[in-house]
Amino acid sequence: MATTIIVFSLFLLILGPARAQTRNPSAPPPPPSDACNGVFLTYSYSTGKIVPPILKSDPIRQGYRFESTLTVLNNDLEELKSWQVWVGFQHDEYLVSASNAVLADGNSFPGSVGNGSVFSGYPNPDLKTGVETAGDLTQMSVQVQLVGTQFGVAPPDAPMPANISLVNEGWICPKPSLQGEKKNKNWKKGDFEILVEIFLYTTLIINIGNVFENELVFDDAGNSTMEVCCTRDPKFKANETLDEEFLPRRSGDLTIMYDVSRTYESNYWAQVTIENHNPLGRLDNWQLSWDWMEDEFIFAMKGAYPSVVDTSDCVFGKQGQYYQSLDFSNALNCERRPTLVDLPLAKTNDTVLGMVPFCCRNGTILPPEMDPSKSKSAFQINVFKMPPNLNRSRLTPPQNWGIKGRLNPDYKCGAPVRVSPSQFPDPAALLPGTAAVASWQVVCNITQPKGASPSCCVSFSAYYNESIIPCPTCACGCSGGTAQSCSNTAPALFLPSQALLVPFENRTLLARAWGDLHHFPVPNPLPCGDGCGVSLNWHLFTDYRGGWSARITIFNWDDFPFVDWFAAVELNKGAPGFEAVYSFNGTALDLDGDGVNNTIFMQGLEGLNYLVGESEAANPKKDPRIPGKQQSVISFTKKLTPGINVPAGDGFPSKVYFNGEECALPKVLPTSDAARSGSSGVLMSVMVVLAVFVSLRR
Repeated sequence: MATTIIVFSLFLLILGPARAQTRNPSAPPPPPSDACNGVFLTYSYSTGKIVPPILKSDPIRQGYRFESTLTVLNNDLEELKSWQVWVGFQHDEYLVSASNAVLADGNSFPGSVGNGSVFSGYPNPDLKTGVETAGDLTQMSVQVQLVGTQFGVAPPDAPMPANISLVNEGWICPKPSLQGEKKNKNWKKGDFEILVEIFLYTTLIINIGNVFENELVFDDAGNSTMEVCCTRDPKFKANETLDEEFLPRRSGDLTIMYDVSRTYESNYWAQVTIENHNPLGRLDNWQLSWDWMEDEFIFAMKGAYPSVVDTSDCVFGKQGQYYQSLDFSNALNCERRPTLVDLPLAKTNDTVLGMVPFCCRNGTILPPEMDPSKSKSAFQINVFKMPPNLNRSRLTPPQNWGIKGRLNPDYKCGAPVRVSPSQFPDPAALLPGTAAVASWQVVCNITQPKGASPSCCVSFSAYYNESIIPCPTCACGCSGGTAQSCSNTAPALFLPSQALLVPFENRTLLARAWGDLHHFPVPNPLPCGDGCGVSLNWHLFTDYRGGWSARITIFNWDDFPFVDWFAAVELNKGAPGFEAVYSFNGTALDLDGDGVNNTIFMQGLEGLNYLVGESEAANPKKDPRIPGKQQSVISFTKKLTPGINVPAGDGFPSKVYFNGEECALPKVLPTSDAARSGSSGVLMSVMVVLAVFVSLRR
C-alpha cells in the first residue's frame, strides 16, 4: 500500500509540470487560415429573422433577412489584383447591400443573386501580401458585409451557399468545408476522474496531455461558416507578360476603355472607347450606362450625350451644397446611373459636340469583318468629383457597366480593371503620342439571359412542298393577355407561300383555307403570332447531282429601317460547298475556331444595304401593310460534301443570325409528301388564295 501511494505521488509530481507545460486554457487554437499558403476564403452566416409578409401556408416562399460576411485573405507571395469571388447563392437570395464590393456582372444593388454571383473588390480591388505589409491584415484582406433576403430557410438553420471560389485566372479552389458555430464546455473533474487521468497517464504518457486538453464540443447553430484555401494552378500559363503594376488587357466580344486624359483637383476628362471584336456582334443605337459610386456628376461631353439632361439632383443635393458658385445650368446630368447615347453623323465635325475620332455614328458599331473603321465608337466626358476625392490622383472609374442596342445581342459587362495607360497617337502624326493618366478596361461578352426571347425568327420551305413552315408560336414572346384571344402553346399553322408577305393579323383567312385544303388540324383558339420584328425565310430552291441552291428572304415588320444590316447562316454539312451569294456580299467564316468555315456571312451590296421598314400599301384601306424585304439566292457545290442529303435536313441551317441576334428556328422540316399531290392540288391552292384575297378586298 505504501509503495502504491509513493508511485501515485511520483506520478502526480510528474503530471503537474507536464500539464502546466501543455495546457493553456486561455490560448486559442491557431486559425485555419494560417495553414493556407494561397488565398483563404470564408463565408460566415451571422444572423437572420423573418420578414413580412408572414406566409404560414407557404413556408418555401417565406422570406428571411440574412446577414453574412465574405472574407478574402491573401496569404500568397504575390499581390492579388482585382480579386473576384464566386458565391453560389441557392436560396433565391435578393441582395440589398454589400460593403467593399460590387457585382462583377454589371448589376446594381438591390438585385437578385439567387443563381449565384461574382463579387469584385471596390474601392480597393487589390490585396497586398504579408511580406510587403509586415502582416497587416487591413491591406492583406477584405471583409464584405452582405445583407439581403433569402427564402425558405428559417433560423436557426443557416442559408449557406452551395460553393465559394476565387474566379481570378490561375487559381484552383477545392470543395469548401463547412464549420459549425462551436461552444466550449469546461470539464470539471472529481476524484474519480483524477484517478482515471493517472491511470491513462501511466498507460500512455505521451498522449496524456492531449486527453486533458480535449474539451467537450457542442454544435449549437449548425454549419454557419464555409472555408476554402485556393492555391495557384501549377499548370496555368498566362498568355500575356504580366506587368508588376497592372493586369494584362483581356479579350472579349466587346471591350470598353475608360481613359483619364486630363485631371484637375475637382474634375477630370476621360475618353470612353467601345470596340467590337465579335464577328457577329453588333450594336445599333447603343445605350451605355454605369453607376457613379462617389457622387460624381457629368458636366460636359463631346461625341455623345446623356439621354436625359437633368441637374436637379445636383441642385438640391450635396453637389449643390459644395459647388455653390458653379452654374449647374451648364452641366448635363446628375443621375447616379446615367444613360449615354451616341450623336448623329451630322455632329461629327461640330467644334463643340464633335471632333472626336470614331464618334457620332448614330450608335452603330459593326463587326470588324464588315468594316474595321466602324467597329468602334468613342466620346469624351468631363466628370466633377466630390469630397474626399478632391485630389488630382484620386481617380475612381464608375462601376456596374451595361450596354444594349436595338435588336442586338445581349451583353454582360464585368467590373473595370486597372490596366497599363493607353497611348493616344498625335493627330498630325508629327509628335510622339501621349499616354493616359490612368486606364481601366471593361470586358463585355454576349450572353443569353435565362428566359429571354429572341427578336427574329426563321421559316422553312422547299421546292418539294407547297407549305411554308412558319416561325414558331410566340417565338419572340407573347404578352400575358394574348391567351384570351389566341393560344400561345398551339403549334403555328402551315401557310401558303403568299402568306409570307402578309402581316400576321391578316393571315387568318389564308391559314384556315390552307388548313382545310390540306386537311391540317386547325386549333380553336388559333395559335398566337411569332411577335418578331424581323423574320427570315430559308427556301430550298434546287437540288441536282452536282450541287444545290437556297433562297433567303429577309422581312422587316418594324417601322424603322436597318442600315448596314447583315445576316449569318450556320450550315454544319453544306457550308463547305458554298460557292456564291448573288444579290448580297457573302463570305464563309470559321466562328468555332475548328478550321471549318461552316457559317455564311451576308450583307447588302452597296446601295442595297438599307432594309426599309414596314410601309403602307398602295390602297391602305383594302390592302395590308407591306414589309421591307431583301432576297438573294445562294449556290452550293457537292464536290466538297459527298454524301450530303439536302432534303433530309443537310440543306437547312442549324443557326441563323440577323444583326448579331440569334433567331428562333422551326422545330420541324418540310417533307416531300405534299409534292406528290400533283398539279391539281397546286391549281386548287391558287384558287383558294384568290378567293381569300377577293374576300379581303370586299
